[in-house]
Amino acid sequence: MEPTERPMPPLDADERTGLESWLDFYRATVALKCEGLTDEQARSASVPPSSLTLLGLVQHLAEVERNWFRRILTGEDVPPLFGPPAGPGVHSGGFDLPAEATFAGAVAVWQEEVAVSRGVCAGRSLEDSAPFMGGEVNLRWIHHHMIGEYARHSGHADLLRERIDGSTGV
Repeated sequence: MEPTERPMPPLDADERTGLESWLDFYRATVALKCEGLTDEQARSASVPPSSLTLLGLVQHLAEVERNWFRRILTGEDVPPLFGPPAGPGVHSGGFDLPAEATFAGAVAVWQEEVAVSRGVCAGRSLEDSAPFMGGEVNLRWIHHHMIGEYARHSGHADLLRERIDGSTGV
């Protein structure tokens, strides 16, 4: 995988363009790490003793997109995407792997949530805020949080993919 396959964030951009570009860069990084995998490979917990899989990671990222941009920023009451809650207010985060889950299906759901997230953000300013943990969280903070979330998980995806089939890069 070559770095040229991802949209490079501009080197001299305004704040919003920079935030959106870095988030898209890391989204693309995860997508590239997942290219060409079979369902069996995507379900492989290839870094023992961790049970983390690329399928679970993609499902989790769909849940994270939904949570921050829809539940928190817009206040939309949407259910979890992958599996029932583990208890009142407790979700698996998408990491659990239902028997019927397919990798292609999870990637499609994740990409749809990314598209919805972009649409949610398009009409808002970075200062737009929503109630969160007894205070307010603004879109700027959410972008920073999401960049960190994706950066961490890009590293996880890199390790998982290398252990699955030796693919490195990106």
